Amino acid sequence: MSKVALKINIAGRTYPLNVPEAEAEAVNHAAAEINKAIDLLRKNYAVNDTQDLLAMSALQLLTKAKAEANHTVAEPNYADIEAALEALRQDLSTIQ
Repeated sequence: MSKVALKINIAGRTYPLNVPEAEAEAVNHAAAEINKAIDLLRKNYAVNDTQDLLAMSALQLLTKAKAEANHTVAEPNYADIEAALEALRQDLSTIQ
């Protein structure tokens, strides 16, 4: 898998990264979300320290991600149902 070089800007600092090409868009999106969270916190609270803003943003974004992960619908596992149906089919075929 090929890697791409990115320069990600978070809170006014640039971070050079080499990431798999398939992850480049996700990394850019994550950086944009972090910067958006920092800007919202800066506007809504009397916090100017970048370290504090980064910590608060990390906490906020991870909490949001965990909440969203808990609300995802799991793919049903039909193996048990199929096995039960097959056993029932076999039982019915012996009766006839």
